Amino acid sequence: MKHIRLLLFDLDGTLLTSQKTISPRTLSALMRCREKGLSIGVATSRGKQNALSYLAALQPDAVISSAGALVVAGGETVAVNGFSGTMTRELLRSLKVLAGRTLPMTVDGVEEYYRNYQLPPEEIDRTWETGTLTDFSDFDLPSLKLCFETDDPALAEHIGAALPHCDLIRFSDGNWYKLTPRGVTKESAILQLCSHLGITPDEIAAFGDDYADLGMLGLCGLGIAMGNAIPVVQAAADAVIGSNDEDGIACWLENELLPGL
Repeated sequence: MKHIRLLLFDLDGTLLTSQKTISPRTLSALMRCREKGLSIGVATSRGKQNALSYLAALQPDAVISSAGALVVAGGETVAVNGFSGTMTRELLRSLKVLAGRTLPMTVDGVEEYYRNYQLPPEEIDRTWETGTLTDFSDFDLPSLKLCFETDDPALAEHIGAALPHCDLIRFSDGNWYKLTPRGVTKESAILQLCSHLGITPDEIAAFGDDYADLGMLGLCGLGIAMGNAIPVVQAAADAVIGSNDEDGIACWLENELLPGL
């Protein structure tokens, strides 16, 4: 076992169950790790506003949100890696032109979350902020991440190719895609976090399940895939553990990490 100083977790599909909760067993195992001197961190594609309820329970030492665009440690903002207001405005306009229509979109602002669509009550995910409703027609605020929905993979590929200054990554559980500035990823944020904390990526155990987690699992000393992770993530990981609904993280911590601390 490598010398691990920081445990870093994706949220959805990883630390969270399918019911969008952190299981009591997992939370207990994490608190025992903290008592042994390990730091706890989160690296999520969710914006800060949509992760707050989990952060309150977990009290992480470090948070990477908006897929790497915002890095916070010990309550201090370490890095903001987003789009300027001008870039956000031009990107929103480009998306409309490239798609030939207005797509369902969300924007992670620095302080607020914005969207341009309504959902019927039965489809609302209560773990997400409802956000500020806007048509984005005159939106020119700095942003951290933009997301859009399309059931046409060819259109998404066309959009990605037409926006070389952005990274485009698909969420595996639906028709949503996220855009961040080129080179802004969870792993780039981890490097910024490491510089701030005075640690190396080799001292991090990272846990994930989806496309956006591939880079960080490869970068960190231990890259651990959930049993429910997509195949490409499992293939790239150092270890595959139980699923997010089987207390996979708690089992690994209890059996593999805690006995050696």
